[in-house]
Amino acid sequence: MIELFQLDRSLHFPSPAQALSDPPGLLAFGGDLSVNRLIHAYQQGIFPWFSSNEPILWWSPDPRGILPLENFNVSKSLKKFIRKTPFRVTVNTQFAQVIYACANVTRQTSGTWITDEMINAYIELHRSGYAQSIEVWDDETLVGGLYGVTPGNLFCGESMFHYATNASKLAMFYLVELLRQNGSEFIDCQLQNEHLESLGCIEIPRTEFLSKLKAVVKEPINQSLWRPRELTQT
Repeated sequence: MIELFQLDRSLHFPSPAQALSDPPGLLAFGGDLSVNRLIHAYQQGIFPWFSSNEPILWWSPDPRGILPLENFNVSKSLKKFIRKTPFRVTVNTQFAQVIYACANVTRQTSGTWITDEMINAYIELHRSGYAQSIEVWDDETLVGGLYGVTPGNLFCGESMFHYATNASKLAMFYLVELLRQNGSEFIDCQLQNEHLESLGCIEIPRTEFLSKLKAVVKEPINQSLWRPRELTQT
C-alpha cells in the first residue's frame, strides 16, 4: 500500500527526499494550484503533474533533468535554418495561445497533463509575472513555442509544441540566448527524454539539483528580460 502525504490549506510540502521510488518522484497529493502554492512548490524543486481523472499530484524526481546552457546543442542543420528562416520569434506576447497549443498538440502518449485546471492556473501565474512564453510566428500564424515557470533566476520548462518543422527548436534556441544574457546557467527540464537529450539535457541527482536550485531561486526575476517584444539574435 502506498502512503502519500496529503496537502492541506497551508503551503507546507514534505521534503523532496520523502518522494516515492515507485512511482518515481511522487511526493504528495491534494492542495490547489494557487499562485502562492505553485511558486512555493517550484522554489523547492516540486511541480504538479496529473491527469484530468486524478487528484493534484506533486512530484520531485530523482534523477532530475537539466539543460546546462553551455551544453545546448545547435546542429548544423538548425544553424542553417536559423540563418535562413522567415519565422519571427517573440517573448510573452501570446502566453495563453502557447499553453492551449501545448495542451492540444498530438503526442505519442494518449491524453495530456495540461488540463483546463492547469491552463487556468498557469495563465494566472503568467499574469503574476511567474510564467513566461516564447512564440514562433510564420507571418501572423503561431507555428511553435514553449512556456515555463520562473521562480527566481531560473527557467523551469513545462512544455513545447510545433506545427512547422524546427519551430520548437527555434523557440528553444532563442530561450537559451535570452537566458545567457541574464547570466543563467541551466534550464530545469524536470524529466529527461530522447528529444531533450538530443538538445543537451543531462540527468543529475536530486540532491545536486536542489543545491543548485537553492541559490538561483533567491535571485529576483529580471522582469525586463521577460517584457513582451520581438527577439533578435545577439
